[in-house]
Amino acid sequence: MEFVDVKELRFLNRVEWIGSMATGYAIRRNLYLDSVFLMQVAKRLSEEPGIEQVAALMGTEKNKRLLVGMGFENTEILSAGPNDLIIALKGKSPSSVNAILDNVDAWLLRKPSGLDKSVSRTLDQALVRQPHANLIVISVPGDYAASEARRALERGLNVFMFSSNVPVEDELSLKRYARERGLIVMGPDCGTAIIAGVGVGFSNIVRRGPIGVIGAMGTGLQEFTTLVHQSGSGISHAIGTGSRDLLDAIGGISTLSALEALEADPQTEVIALLSKPPGAKTLVLLVERINLCIKPVVTCFLGIRKYPSEMDIRFRTTHTLDEAAALATQMAVGKPAVRTAIGDQELKTLVARERARMTPEQKYIRGIFAGGTFCYQAQQVMRDAGLVVHSNAPLDGMPGLADPLRSVEHTLVDIGADEFTQARPHPMIDATLRRERILAEAQDPQVAVLLLDFVLGYNASPDPVGDLLGTIAEAKLTASQRGGFLSVAASVCGTERDPQHFQEQIRALEEAGVVVLPSSAQAALFSRMLALSLQA
Repeated sequence: MEFVDVKELRFLNRVEWIGSMATGYAIRRNLYLDSVFLMQVAKRLSEEPGIEQVAALMGTEKNKRLLVGMGFENTEILSAGPNDLIIALKGKSPSSVNAILDNVDAWLLRKPSGLDKSVSRTLDQALVRQPHANLIVISVPGDYAASEARRALERGLNVFMFSSNVPVEDELSLKRYARERGLIVMGPDCGTAIIAGVGVGFSNIVRRGPIGVIGAMGTGLQEFTTLVHQSGSGISHAIGTGSRDLLDAIGGISTLSALEALEADPQTEVIALLSKPPGAKTLVLLVERINLCIKPVVTCFLGIRKYPSEMDIRFRTTHTLDEAAALATQMAVGKPAVRTAIGDQELKTLVARERARMTPEQKYIRGIFAGGTFCYQAQQVMRDAGLVVHSNAPLDGMPGLADPLRSVEHTLVDIGADEFTQARPHPMIDATLRRERILAEAQDPQVAVLLLDFVLGYNASPDPVGDLLGTIAEAKLTASQRGGFLSVAASVCGTERDPQHFQEQIRALEEAGVVVLPSSAQAALFSRMLALSLQA
């Protein structure tokens, strides 16, 4: 993250009424800030008194179209360029909007303590300062990410590409180029990695150890690494690949490079591979390569029903992330992992306790997820028992939502999907959309259980649970006032080393009457058992 002196740069400001809202914007010419920092700025601004909606983004054509869709349309915004910063606000009054626009510098100049204030304006300057660097993090608009990544690869750097909306042709070209040079491109749309103990993007603080993991899913990597930590082992490296890497359009290029790197790494004894179902052609290539690996490999392909019968599977397969973490730990340490799951009888007791206070009409699950992997895995858990659930990110065989804003019967929603995060911070940073959805679900008298996830670690909200505690209490009160009872089930992805204080987050949820389960799969299993009991 670069912090620059903005005192000499001029803002274009305007505040006006649009409908019942005071709407304002500020444009700063030629000031690029990366998307992760801008998400954090937007979250802080949204928490200010009287502010209803915030967008903080660069003036790319796509972002300007998003702003027009939000009601921000004028000559200045439309003329902004991709290197111009735009901050757009909606508030309850002109004074609340002006309070921010008159003091934007303070929001953009908040620096972490101890940060080196010197700035590298170019990649070449950065390499002069850090000549031994071998990894670059790219978080620029998708229109420009590919060219920046190629420049880095040409200089012998591995690439972690947080940027999304990169054309698949560019991804394929970059990954082929990297592989030819013995490098790797993690991404695009790569949210998580841990390289030699150093977290990149959204990641947790876990101990070093003998297990290496490759993942085409960010929160999947986070849960796997934290469960391994809680089981008593540790992570050598966690390598993200980007969500499209195992599609046939890409062919698993980064996955294969990561597998070779972990196979050669002396610190890695067991390798885990996490993904949604690979493309059919890519799965054949991947199985052939895994079978040749000299180290034990554990796979977890969420949503896959079964491998084709003709495939020669010589490695261990698992069904859920917690099963993968437990098996990898057992293989690495030579004995069963420390038990992190709860037993069937305890689950049945919890289900009976929650069900006892519900009305006869309550029957549906509503899942509201910050982590897309958790939404996907929860659908798998429901499908295993024959439950049909609707989703904006549907598992194979599950119905999609006609309107992502409206739930139907059993519904699991990924609030981190593109339709929710365009021009908004990710829900792992800003809980605003989850708060709104929870309260909307609580109005439905047929809802029995809310299924939630909380993700700790670097770049996530400093208090994910605290962000939703008041909303959970209000939702439970809504159900109680009509004579029912709303069960809330949750998992917390993190470790005691994370800055959000893992045990305190769990304690706060439990004190609010939330059923906290040790993993996202078990939270989904509890919700499934409760829903099935209500059908009996």
